[in-house]
Parts: sequence; C-alpha cells; structure tokens
Amino acid sequence: MRVTLPRLTPTMDHLALAQQTARAWYCVHTHCLREHIAAGWLQARLQVETYLPRIRFRRKERHRLAWTTEALFPTYLFARFDLATVLQQVQCVPGVIDLVRFGRHCPTVPDHAIEALRARVGADEVHVIREEYIPGQGVEIITGPFQGLQAVVTRVLPAKERVNVLLDFLGRQTNVEVATNNLSANGDIRRRLFQ
Repeated sequence: MRVTLPRLTPTMDHLALAQQTARAWYCVHTHCLREHIAAGWLQARLQVETYLPRIRFRRKERHRLAWTTEALFPTYLFARFDLATVLQQVQCVPGVIDLVRFGRHCPTVPDHAIEALRARVGADEVHVIREEYIPGQGVEIITGPFQGLQAVVTRVLPAKERVNVLLDFLGRQTNVEVATNNLSANGDIRRRLFQ
C-alpha cells in the first residue's frame, strides 16, 4: 500500500496568500536602530512605499542636551505592498526581521490609521518635539551648580528662554531662574506627541 505525505507549505498557506493579493499596509519588524536602513532598501530596491514616522528631540547626554532623531515606534516601520508577490523579498531585506503576524495571518494596517499618523507627525515624517515647560511640571537640572537636582517649574519666561523653578536646596525651598537648555523634562517623550 502506498502512503502519500501531505505537501509541505511555505510560511503562509496558499489560501491566505490568495485572499491578500491587493496592495495593503503592513507592519514590518526590524532590528534595533535599523528601521531607516530597511525603509531605504524597501524603497530603492523593491519600489515599496514605506512610512517611517520619526521624532526629533533633545536628550540628556553627558550633562548636556543634544538633539537626537529616533523612530516613533522603535523596531517597526510600515510598508505598502502586495503580500502574495513581495513577501519573500521583503523578508530578505537588510534590517528586516519579519512582518508582524499572528500565526500565519499578517494583519493589515488600515489606510486611515496611516493617514492619521501622517497628519499628526507631518509630511516630512519627522516631528520635532520642543521642550515646552508649563508651571507645575517636574524637571531635572542637568548642568551648572544645581546639576542633578529635581525642581518644579513655577513660571515660564519665553522671551529669555528661561524658567523659574522651585527646588529644595540646603534644606529650604529656593526659587531660581534657569535657562531652558539646562533642563530636562520628566516624562515619556513619545507620549507628548499624542497629547
């Protein structure tokens, strides 16, 4: 008696591929800090439309603030392509780990979600987050004689790019005027984009 073994299928079955033949947005998982490399390869080599929203902000580095640019969603980018024809090529792009998937299913990202992100981040895919201090906000002094102390903003002096802060110093509360480039705001920088 002859026994036939079932035919092995690739990572996605043929039925799922047949249902997803139209171009759609997918979320691509990348290696850490390689989002821009993967996006460049997808655009240049495969002519795949990509969207990599990024944020530019000041970060504390060695007792000073320096401008840095990061992906809004670290290790992820969005790409629009026909899953049935380009999937294997996308998986082989430098910097790409795989598509975000649940089992064999690769969910699509709705067009309106991408458009909403573009409207919020801006046309050039980089949203600059400026430090805007408000009274009552917690801050850390990162340079000068009060370096490392936590303080609370009491008044904003925008014309001078300075703020008044209240800090505990030598056992008493002191009101001090500090340049905004000597401060680091407390809180998640990404969360402020969507407030």
